[in-house]
Amino acid sequence: MARRPKGRFIDGIVLLDKDTGMSSNFALQRVKRFFNANKAGHTGALDPLATGMLPICLGEATKFSQHLLDSDKRYLVTAKLGERTDTSDSDGEVVQTRAINFSQAELDEKLAFFRGTTQQVPSMYSALKYQGQPLYKYAREGIEVPRESRPITVFELNFIKLEGDELTLDIHCSKGTYIRTIIDDLGEMLGCGAHVIMLRRTQVAEYPYDKMVSLAQLEALLEQAHRQDVAPQTLMDSLLLPMDTAVAKFAEINLPDEMLYYVMQGQAIQAAGLKPDELVRITIGDERRFVGMGIMNDDGLLAPKRLIVIHDNVPAE
Repeated sequence: MARRPKGRFIDGIVLLDKDTGMSSNFALQRVKRFFNANKAGHTGALDPLATGMLPICLGEATKFSQHLLDSDKRYLVTAKLGERTDTSDSDGEVVQTRAINFSQAELDEKLAFFRGTTQQVPSMYSALKYQGQPLYKYAREGIEVPRESRPITVFELNFIKLEGDELTLDIHCSKGTYIRTIIDDLGEMLGCGAHVIMLRRTQVAEYPYDKMVSLAQLEALLEQAHRQDVAPQTLMDSLLLPMDTAVAKFAEINLPDEMLYYVMQGQAIQAAGLKPDELVRITIGDERRFVGMGIMNDDGLLAPKRLIVIHDNVPAE
């Protein structure tokens, strides 16, 4: 008999404000432990140097994390000018030092180059894989491997300030954009070199900045629960966002309660108003209970594509 996973059957999304100096996986494991969740996953790693929004999916929400991986992101970045490093950030070694000598007009011209859709060659210090190994593992061994350029889109690139040798920018970009690479490329275009010294992710998809919570805040709630002799979830579960917020950009199709059985059996059903191959959120009943994603198939029927497991009143170890 299969052993049930340890932890609670708890579904939802935590908007973690990740601290600097920790890996995304470390942050994920801490959140999973704080909520005593049976399953958890993050939605796109942040470098240890970086801080900010890291959505953590718990339970059935992990099934929809790919949609957040594919979503737009926004970052606040500060670059140190005049120094280029081997990792394009302050965790690396300085490999070149040059004088800073450009005007504001020249800076504005170079920044304009990055707006819109361009091609970017990923850094060797990235988690992209080559022959099954992350690029950063090759980089640490001094091995350069071929990387293909790929299209990225910078929707907004806003100049914030330039103080001394520190340049701060606000960047709204598509998935797969490496901010470190933008800064390194910008430094070369300006002729002085540059590397990231501060990187903060301020937005993922449409999630609100003010809904983020730090590990310190979660730990404080856990300690408060112990002091009050109450179950930690009574204080912490209110921080969870509904799992379907990960797929909020998709249209909703609401089905009557009596259709729940057929949907959960994976049966395609009649549904009006859908386009061929359109992906939609499926909700059930007047309460609009989210049960998963569906797609219009070749027969003109709504076919379940990714459904949640309904585990009401199922105990966990």
